Amino acid sequence: MKTADFELVDRTLYLPAADTLVLADLHLGRDRSSAVELPVGERDDIHERIATHLELISPSHVVLAGDLLHSFDRVPTGVSESLRGVKDRIDDAGATVTVLQGNHDTMLSTLLSGPTQSEYRLSDDVIVAHGHRRPTVAAKRYVVGHEHPTILVEGARHPCALACADQFDGSEVIVVPAFTRLARGTLVNDLDAADSVSPLLTDLDRCRPIISTDDGPLEFPPLGTLRSLL
Repeated sequence: MKTADFELVDRTLYLPAADTLVLADLHLGRDRSSAVELPVGERDDIHERIATHLELISPSHVVLAGDLLHSFDRVPTGVSESLRGVKDRIDDAGATVTVLQGNHDTMLSTLLSGPTQSEYRLSDDVIVAHGHRRPTVAAKRYVVGHEHPTILVEGARHPCALACADQFDGSEVIVVPAFTRLARGTLVNDLDAADSVSPLLTDLDRCRPIISTDDGPLEFPPLGTLRSLL
């Protein structure tokens, strides 16, 4: 989905002005923590899709916006290699990378030699964060993950972004879908403020779902209007 200043590409968000690709909620190790699996395996699936997106978009910068890991208290077998593969593919594409900590990433410091942080300023007006905490700095726009938004359309679930006007301190908030395909996601069809887990989302009625499909992007009315239509 292209607008004047951002593009939704599958489960990622590209910000042309900053030449930055944002992805969140990889939840590496989720396949080891639950009785689910992908036909090609979690690691191959994530690595292949990241490589495809990097080749398609060629960003100069990638922000991994938190919840790289799934388990809070241990590092399942293979997760270190999966994370190394993510960084290798970004390095191979010639992009720099910024890693943000999410609420699941309590063990992340044991796997990374470089620094992590809670939020990252792309410009004077845009901050990227995971979204589970109130931001420490003001911005006109926040780009976050954490919510794993999905929308139910004609009985099928689709990962979606949420473009939300007039949220935390009057700012715009864009929520990106979970990059992992193992997360079932949080249905936004009946979501209200009491269901949101991010303190940045203060008026969900003003959030517009956007999905990326093989047939092109679909942008929906704000949730306050959409609930009466679905």
